[in-house]
Amino acid sequence: MRLLTPITVRSTEIPNRIVMSAMHLSYTDNGYANERIYRFYEERARGGAGLIMVGGCQIDHHGYSSMISVSDDKYIPQLKVLTSRVHRYGSKIGCQLFQAGRYSFSFLSGVQSVAPSPVYSPLTRETPRELSTDEIYQVITSFGQAARRAREAGFDLVEVIGSAGYLISQFLSPLTNFRSDEFGGSLENRMRFGLEVVREVRRQVGDDYPVGIRLAGHELVPGGTPHEEIVAFARELEKAGVDLINVTGGWHESRVPQITMNVPEGAFVYLAQAIKRAVNAKVVASNRLNDVRMAERILLNRQADMISIARGLIADPELPLKVRDGRISHIRRCIACNQGCMDHTFGMGIVECLVNARAGHEWEMETVPAVAPKRVLVIGGGPAGMEAARVAAERGHKVSLCEKADRLGGQLQLAAVPPGRSDFRYLVDYLVNRLQDLGVDITLNRTADRRKVKDFGPEAIVVATGAVPMVPAIPGADKHHVVQAWEVLKGDLDLGDEIVVIGGGAVGCETALFLAHAGTIDADTLRFLMVHKVEAPERLYQLSTRGIKHVTLIEQQPRVAQDVGRSNRWVLYHDLVRYGVDLKTSTRVTAIEENGVVVETDNTVQKIKADTVVLAVGSRPENDLFNQLQGIAPEVHLIGDAREPRKAMEAIHEGFKVGNMI
Repeated sequence: MRLLTPITVRSTEIPNRIVMSAMHLSYTDNGYANERIYRFYEERARGGAGLIMVGGCQIDHHGYSSMISVSDDKYIPQLKVLTSRVHRYGSKIGCQLFQAGRYSFSFLSGVQSVAPSPVYSPLTRETPRELSTDEIYQVITSFGQAARRAREAGFDLVEVIGSAGYLISQFLSPLTNFRSDEFGGSLENRMRFGLEVVREVRRQVGDDYPVGIRLAGHELVPGGTPHEEIVAFARELEKAGVDLINVTGGWHESRVPQITMNVPEGAFVYLAQAIKRAVNAKVVASNRLNDVRMAERILLNRQADMISIARGLIADPELPLKVRDGRISHIRRCIACNQGCMDHTFGMGIVECLVNARAGHEWEMETVPAVAPKRVLVIGGGPAGMEAARVAAERGHKVSLCEKADRLGGQLQLAAVPPGRSDFRYLVDYLVNRLQDLGVDITLNRTADRRKVKDFGPEAIVVATGAVPMVPAIPGADKHHVVQAWEVLKGDLDLGDEIVVIGGGAVGCETALFLAHAGTIDADTLRFLMVHKVEAPERLYQLSTRGIKHVTLIEQQPRVAQDVGRSNRWVLYHDLVRYGVDLKTSTRVTAIEENGVVVETDNTVQKIKADTVVLAVGSRPENDLFNQLQGIAPEVHLIGDAREPRKAMEAIHEGFKVGNMI
């Protein structure tokens, strides 16, 4: 595969085309690299990543204490440990030089953020201080000095961050740069800061050392820098000394999704392709590139020279080795849920992963062979049960799994049904394939009870029987036209045209979106109609977003989707609006009648027509069996929703821990 072939960037040969792009991990609280950081990146190097980018790494005090720092020589010794441990496995390692500008939070840095102009930041909800000309040149110098330190620490290249709305982006964009000096106004002047940074970096590291930049191929913000100007900027960056351009999407404040599950895989490759056609520097394609077959096509088509797989290497550090060995079906794919990575970052927590419980815990969480293999019975084939079975089997236990349904996956199967959520199936497929490879004895369509379990004679039992949906204490909730959201997502039901969904949490919102999506045109049809100019763009938009059902979503709280992570919540909300779902918040259902529901809002009572009422008000543990099984085996564990209904991430992590302790 071309993906596994070496590539030379200036004087440095990189063993393959897989790049783990820089991402904020929050693994330090003082700027120093530490054992958690060493082990995290070491595991990705052991797994075969060609180039690992570390960062962002703050170049001055306008950063975050949870970031690695290259702002002072005192950080070099620990960074040398990091680079040497990555080099043991043949991987190359780079350092991303970071300055956030107006995206810096003053309550974290302790100082007011700075920017080309004092333009309010919706991300931080702060207004930065305008940099003086002298201060601008000091920042440029700081970039260069940081690059020098990175080289001294053993990094194989440096990358300047010029994307995502950070400082270089802010100088380039007419949205955030209103200066009248040599750094503002014309495109030539707005490019000047980024170009001077690159020139100073090049001066500090020398002519033989690779220099890269991470560049936003499209700001995805109305009124931002036109794509043509970004391409022109890329050309000038190459002249200034850039060897590698990692092309990503827009800014953090963009209202266009870039990394969520509903973004089509490879959706932003066209941005990298446009820049590759304009420069001779090596180009990296980024964003939603977890499918290695797609990555191979991109390289073969010469749309890019390298492929960024960042979250994919959090999910599966061994991805490159599995590709090399022809074990593509064994890859534990990132599902772009963002629950452990982006949501934790936004919440000032450490980066973890839904599908990989060890991510961020490599230094403290090892999986070792069982001292004495046991006969283990796992009851329940949802995410918690499957993960517990997988880990226990990998450790050498003889594992059997019993599931009452006709397929494995539990609520992950339902989670994959709403539009833009199909990636959940990748996790189901991975776990099913892995259990089969490990020889786990799987029994479907079988309900466990005390007698059957006792006759089986397990030495350890894991109860992962999940949860059941709740029925609210609303008069009429037992009527024939009232169904649970889980039933709607499971299969085809004749629901009629007017549907009311009660409950505005994640399940209710995604069920409402699923229903509203019915009758819209699919992507292939949209492409056909657009290419042949059958309909005007406005009509195509309507056909894509207006289905055949009218859906009303009722939530007692002032906002919907409050149990959804920050990175996905706004996307889900805007999709509900976009698809015409009638959102009624701060509204209480007082009764369900034959042809509608009675609701109360601000002491105002009204009736909403409904052919079908869908309940999405939560679930309760189904754990009666756990109590019945006490005493049958030396170990009886209760995990997942059977213990307490929550997100898939908690279920997977709990399954891992129990499987690892049996």
